[in-house]
Amino acid sequence: MRSGRGLALALGLWAGAAGATPPDVITAARFAEPTGRYPHGVLGDDQEWGALVLTVDRCQGCAATRIDEVVIRLPEHRVFEDLAPRLWPIDADDLPKVVVVESDAALGARLAVYDETGFVAATPFIGQRFRWLAPVGVADFDGDGWMEVAYVDRPHLAKTLRLWRYADGEMTEIAALPGLSNHRIGEAFITGGLRDCGAGPEIVAASGDWSRVVAVRLDAGALVPETVGPFTGPEAVAAALACE
Repeated sequence: MRSGRGLALALGLWAGAAGATPPDVITAARFAEPTGRYPHGVLGDDQEWGALVLTVDRCQGCAATRIDEVVIRLPEHRVFEDLAPRLWPIDADDLPKVVVVESDAALGARLAVYDETGFVAATPFIGQRFRWLAPVGVADFDGDGWMEVAYVDRPHLAKTLRLWRYADGEMTEIAALPGLSNHRIGEAFITGGLRDCGAGPEIVAASGDWSRVVAVRLDAGALVPETVGPFTGPEAVAAALACE
């Protein structure tokens, strides 16, 4: 299970162990090799990405640093259909892994996890070409020590919030809630995110018809929505994220 300790403490423990080698740490990630081979255009243009480039510190905290660049290329029938890679600490070691939306020419999108060695885990593909998902964030929503990743499955069609637990290198869906969205076709951004107003992590998104701002928490294994105000534009979502 996750220890809950931060990255600095984790690295400090490595450094303090006699003869121990510090772990590889991903310090940055970006997409590369733009391509038009998957012309969905859900994010406003037909350009997606064929490669993921990771900056890896092979000896963080050492006197002589060693920085490597790792390039991960997808096969021709897949692309990264996303805005930017996310460095999220979703594993027991508290070190960041890379979370991205990856789409297949026949099967549509899935949420995938990568590290400096390559592919780690993923949710299933949606199952149909030109079907997409929009990530929300990562947190320990139920306090059990494992991290959960939230995304909206087909925010323009199915409009279903899904919560997946990442544990021991595997993704397991633990809850779902229909009637929510966090993206509109053509927008080069994702609406909402995570907040903690003192009672644990909550997901902030829009209602499926974009009339309301909704906060969602995990309670006894179920996703429970609460309307926090009308959706009047980005400022309403920003206020909700700020617990205002």
